[in-house]
Amino acid sequence: MSWDQVLDLLVSILTTQSGLPNLVFKQVIMMGVAFFFLYLAVVKKYEPLLLVPIGFGIFLVNFPLVPLMGFTEHGAPELIRVFYKYGVEWEVIPCVIFLGLGAMTDFGPLIANPKTLLVGAGAQLGVFITYIGVLFFGFTLKEAASVGIIGGADGPTTIYLTAKLAPHLLGANALAAYSYMAMVPLIQPPIMRLLTTPEQRRIRMRQLRPVSPREKILFPLIGSILIILMVPAVAPLMGMFMFGNFMRESLVVKRLSDTAQNALMNIVTIFLGLSVGATMEAEKFLTVKPLLIFSFGLLDFVVCTFGGILTVHIMNLFIKEKMNPLIGSAGVSAVPMSARVSHSEGLKADPDNWLIMHAMGPNLAGVIGSAAAAGMFIAMFQ
Repeated sequence: MSWDQVLDLLVSILTTQSGLPNLVFKQVIMMGVAFFFLYLAVVKKYEPLLLVPIGFGIFLVNFPLVPLMGFTEHGAPELIRVFYKYGVEWEVIPCVIFLGLGAMTDFGPLIANPKTLLVGAGAQLGVFITYIGVLFFGFTLKEAASVGIIGGADGPTTIYLTAKLAPHLLGANALAAYSYMAMVPLIQPPIMRLLTTPEQRRIRMRQLRPVSPREKILFPLIGSILIILMVPAVAPLMGMFMFGNFMRESLVVKRLSDTAQNALMNIVTIFLGLSVGATMEAEKFLTVKPLLIFSFGLLDFVVCTFGGILTVHIMNLFIKEKMNPLIGSAGVSAVPMSARVSHSEGLKADPDNWLIMHAMGPNLAGVIGSAAAAGMFIAMFQ
């Protein structure tokens, strides 16, 4: 082979197999998006456990010609496509994450003050308003349902529902959900101050009663019966959630509970983040719908926060012992961040007013409420 032939071969390889000549401007933009979310995770510390793998997934998949999310010539899925297919598309990873969340959750505040279930339900207002709103912008019914659930502030639920109803929107929906969850301390306080008076923010609530171990161990069983009988479609998520909690409260499978809370949770979080990020290829993401999703996602969070606070205001008209309306904002299920925001705003109004445990009741109710809303959408469209 002559030198000219070798040179021609090298040029041919570089032009057909190298990524550089195939790099397009849209991919550069998406790399900038990836850097932005990595910045939020690393520098601002916003939801780093999820935004780091999601951001890096966006970064990797937007290199040209990379064998990550396609299929080989023999039809086998490539590396991250394997994670996506068997973890997200088959709806395994979101349910396993709910298992870990259940093992981490103490339902004591909700059991001690069960009326906060109503606050968690009221905080789902934005889910249904957004669902109706996006229909006027060309979204299908299934797409609208997947966008509406973003306001529930529950990432695994958003991913689970979107994978079922509108998998082509998975990346945009998941990124919107986790981005706004991370920005709860920025989004919620102005709304909370707008909807409450200084006197209302200073309302002190009576200390919660002690909850017995028997009540805690019975709660996941009774909760499963009530929720799954009413909304059977939510059984994969809520069943795993309550199973994880039962392991925690039974006190006889500490190793299993620890594994679900730590090692297993960390493993599936890595796979979930990479899989979701890798769905955000430039040609799919840089369209009108993802931009609308981010806009409606913000509206969704605002209305859900409003719904939770409004529910407390309405309840205070009928109950003798008034609740601090700040805990209503915790009805969005960004656990425990939204409860901490409620507590923080309460301390600003009264440095001796400790709301954290009171806010955890609506916060946990929000987890149940968002999963129930997702189950209703699944029942409607499948």
